[in-house]
Amino acid sequence: MNPSAYSSRGGWRHQRLALTKMLLIAVAATAYAAAIGAAQANTHTVVIEGLKYSPEVIEVNAGDTVVWTNKDPYPHTVTADNRSFDSKQIAPDHSWKFTAKAKGEFSYTCTVHPTMKGKLVVK
Repeated sequence: MNPSAYSSRGGWRHQRLALTKMLLIAVAATAYAAAIGAAQANTHTVVIEGLKYSPEVIEVNAGDTVVWTNKDPYPHTVTADNRSFDSKQIAPDHSWKFTAKAKGEFSYTCTVHPTMKGKLVVK
């Protein structure tokens, strides 16, 4: 066996091993960054009670989740005026959650009780 051919193949193996390690490190770093981003997402609560959303205006960051909890004895909805989200009817003592992805201001109404109004502000 030619020693120079063996060492050149060995050199290639070392390069391939180094590239594989770098790829694994890059994948791990990407996964870590995604986990950190997910860990920073928050959950916010809006209580539906007394025919009102409380708070009436809520500010969240993109990626955050908002949970509307119905404490009234009758159903309500959380329906965006532009129809970008709609909870359908939320029964008494039930909740509906929504993860805000698009930035902007979203006014919403209860379609069962149109005088109930709220606003979701996504930064």
